[in-house]
Formats: sequence, C-alpha cells, structure tokens
Amino acid sequence: MMQLKFHTVLLQKRFPLAISRGVRGNSYNLFLSLDQEGFTGWGEGAPGKNEKANTPEEMQSQLSAFLEETEITSSEKLNQEAKHWGIAPCAFAALDIALWDWKAKKAGLPLHQLLNFPKPSVPTSLTLGIIPPEQVKERISLLLENTTAKALKIKLGSPEGIEADQQMFAQVLESLQKYQIKIRVDANGGWNTKEAIYMMKWLADRGVDYIEQPLEEGQESELQYLYPNRPLPIYIDESCRYAEDVGKWANYIDGVNLKLMKCGGITEALKIIENAKKYQLKTMIGCMSESSVSIAAAAAISGGVDHIDLDSHYNLSPDPASGVQLIEGVTVPDFVPGHGAFLKPEFYA
Repeated sequence: MMQLKFHTVLLQKRFPLAISRGVRGNSYNLFLSLDQEGFTGWGEGAPGKNEKANTPEEMQSQLSAFLEETEITSSEKLNQEAKHWGIAPCAFAALDIALWDWKAKKAGLPLHQLLNFPKPSVPTSLTLGIIPPEQVKERISLLLENTTAKALKIKLGSPEGIEADQQMFAQVLESLQKYQIKIRVDANGGWNTKEAIYMMKWLADRGVDYIEQPLEEGQESELQYLYPNRPLPIYIDESCRYAEDVGKWANYIDGVNLKLMKCGGITEALKIIENAKKYQLKTMIGCMSESSVSIAAAAAISGGVDHIDLDSHYNLSPDPASGVQLIEGVTVPDFVPGHGAFLKPEFYA
C-alpha cells in the first residue's frame, strides 16, 4: 500500500533574489515522500503566485483532495487529471517528481537512464539578482570564488529603468574581468518593446549569450517586432508554461525555458522538450526557490537540454536536502537509483 507524507521546510537563502517583479527571500517549500514496496520516492514543490498556490498549506490541501478522488496509475494519466482538476503545477510537481524517483528506484536505475537521457554535461548558470552597482563586485566574488562556475545569469528589467540596468551591467563586466565566464541576461518581462530592442543590441555589443523573457507575459504578440533583426537569441520563460504553449510563439523565438514548478513536474517537462524539438527550438531548464530534491529531478533530464539554470540550491544556507554537486561547472545529481536526492532526516524527523 502506498504511503504519502508531507513535510513543510523553511529554505533560508544566502542572498534574497531581486527580479523585475519583486524580491524573494526565505520561503517554505513542501516536500513529499512516497513509500511503497520498500522504496521511497522524494518530491518537492516551491509555492508561487504565478504557479497558482501561494503556500505549502495550499499545495498540500490541493494534493490531498486530488489524491482522495484519483487513483495513482500512469504518470501521464495523472498529469492529465491534475490539469483537468486545476491543481497548481508547483503542487503537482512534488507528486510527479516523487513518483518518478520511486519508479527509478524500483527499476534500480538512475532517473536519467530510466528516461533515456545522457548524463548532465552543460554547465549551469549561477544567478545574480538586481542589486545596486556598488554591491556588484562583492556579490560576484561571493558567488564565484571557490567554485567551478562557468556561466553567470544577470537579472535585469529594473523597476528603475534601463539606465539602472546599464549601470549595474557595466559594473558586472568590470567585476568579471578576472573570471573566464559566460554571461546571459534575464529581463523577467521588465522591458517594453522599444526598450527590449534597444537593450538587446546594447547587451549583444557587450558579449551576452542570449536574452530571456524580454517582454512581460501577456505581451507575446510583440515578439514579432523583436525577432526578425534580433542581435541575440530570444528565450521565453513565463510565456511558456505547458507543452501546448511552445507552438504559440515558435515563429518568434529561438527557445523555451522549462521549469518543473511551472509545468507540473517531469512528465510535462518531457512533453515540452519533445515539442521544442518538433518546432526546431532550443531548450533551457531553470528553477525557482528549490532545494536539491527538485534540482536533482531537473538535472536528470538536463542532459537533453541546451542551456541549464539549476542553481537555486547553491543559494541556500543550509540546503535541507542532499544529492547534487557542482562539478566543473555542471549541476550533477548523485548517480544512484532514483533522481539521487532526498530530504535530510533532521528536517522532518
């Protein structure tokens, strides 16, 4: 008989993360353990307003009601049922991740092997949130010293305007002179069309790899004005939540950023990757405020993804979970049966 247990755990951050829409500090996540036939699967959900559940309590309530009325069969059928019910994707992700972890453990395989993905090999970006220029040098040092990091994602789209973005970014370039590191930019929808066109050229001239979510969710029709003469590849994030969203904007983007919390877990993430290939788009996999549990699950499919942003657990002090390491800049899960991570007993015993 399957046993489910929920655990609410505080995630304490080294640095609050400021983006165009606000600042995210310490937060509570919902962890789920699934026990059956002598195997335990671990899942995690990070609440979020845009992901339709603001608290772990809301997520647990939704999942409990869903599971009382739904038989756990295939992951695909459960995913369809959860969408039909309107279950918050960040809540369903916890269940979906735990189920895949359990399946892989029962099969005696690391999850990436069960899913026929190669091991992760692409370095992850570490993230620098919006901060005043005078704080940039110290923060970059704290982020990069004594790591093997090879890429840095800069959050722009400051509420203070593109002049503030330029001042911060100029300081970033100066502070990165002693590092061999790639630079990417995520505007989190903080620009209008005119600003996006201008900033993309400005950033391209300064060696940026690509731009993520230049326009606000809901303004996707404006991408047609950015795409034709774009100086940088355009990836969408908030504008692509589920697999069916990929084709909507495929003619005006270069790639999509999928997140387990945003789409509802691994099952839907696999469909997004499949659809991206169908439309000949690149892929990126990102994260929200997550520990090593959901990061390990995402890392299990990252071997089939072009760009990696699996770094939220590096900003935790402490990480309540274990099972992921940064090796030569790559976020690598432990290659044991399952996704490789688990909630440490001291956080729920």
